[in-house]
Amino acid sequence: MKFGIFDHVDRGTAPLNEFYEDRLKLAEKYDQAGFYAYHTAEHHATTLGMASSPSVYLSAVAQRTKNLRFGPLVYVLPQYHPVRLYEEICMLDQMSNGRLEIGVGKGISSIESSYYGLDPDHVTEMYQEYYQFLLAAMKSDEVTFEGKYFNVEKMPIEMKPLQQPHPPLWNGFGNPAATAWPAENSINIISNHNAETMRTITDAYRAAWSELGRDLTDIPLMGMTRFIVIAETDDAALAIARRIYPIWYASFMKLWWRHDKIPPLAAYTEDFDGIVASGLAVAGSAKTVHDTLTDHIEDSGINYFLPRFAFGDITYEEAAYSIDAFTEMFLSD
Repeated sequence: MKFGIFDHVDRGTAPLNEFYEDRLKLAEKYDQAGFYAYHTAEHHATTLGMASSPSVYLSAVAQRTKNLRFGPLVYVLPQYHPVRLYEEICMLDQMSNGRLEIGVGKGISSIESSYYGLDPDHVTEMYQEYYQFLLAAMKSDEVTFEGKYFNVEKMPIEMKPLQQPHPPLWNGFGNPAATAWPAENSINIISNHNAETMRTITDAYRAAWSELGRDLTDIPLMGMTRFIVIAETDDAALAIARRIYPIWYASFMKLWWRHDKIPPLAAYTEDFDGIVASGLAVAGSAKTVHDTLTDHIEDSGINYFLPRFAFGDITYEEAAYSIDAFTEMFLSD
């Protein structure tokens, strides 16, 4: 079992420069604690995501850490020029001495895509096309690519990622009937479901992996996230969580409310107690969180767990307490 971090990098109430510094200090703690990787979301024109340029934000993370791997979950491929993104990926992997993890996707918000002038009917094709270009460029010294949305002829490839043939690939995933593609391409997956639903995904992934004749000990990471708040007592943790979660939820819903639309991920509730009842969050003392998460991990069949420690207007000190307690329970030798 490995442990990572997922972070929307959603804005709280602190000034933005202080917000970034606190997030980078938390990245240093993740590094020192021994977490495997730090994964961040990409969003635009919303307080849900202040890492709207993942490469810029993660370059700072790279400079503040030594062993922690990191990467976007995900780069929203249709919002990039493929050549520019390819070169940013190579630079990040080289400058971090091979610590980059590459998450790719088409983006979940049609509203955000519209700000880039993208037709929602085209984003899936664009994502698939740009993804194929990135893979082709990483494996070539010169690339010619002909697509519907992007073309390049005999482009010399002067940079490669340090990790060969490419850094580990990630995809947000939620459909147990569609595990053949990530299994065939050795793609790590992450989902945000309750343990029962997650078990259907991990079982399907293991089955697809085995059907390819591959050893289950080599299976990619299958990750699951949870909002986590730990304090000295259950009541103290719940008080923090009930304060900070509605701020995160308001950021999550901000553009959807503005455009009077319903988000495709409707599993989130307005209040923290509701998200706990749905199985997507845990708050309590160290013992309460340990016992609950142990059950979630066992029931889900995952091999990678990603807490969300920083969200809403949580203070650095509150998040650091959760990180330290979690580290002692799950990462200490």
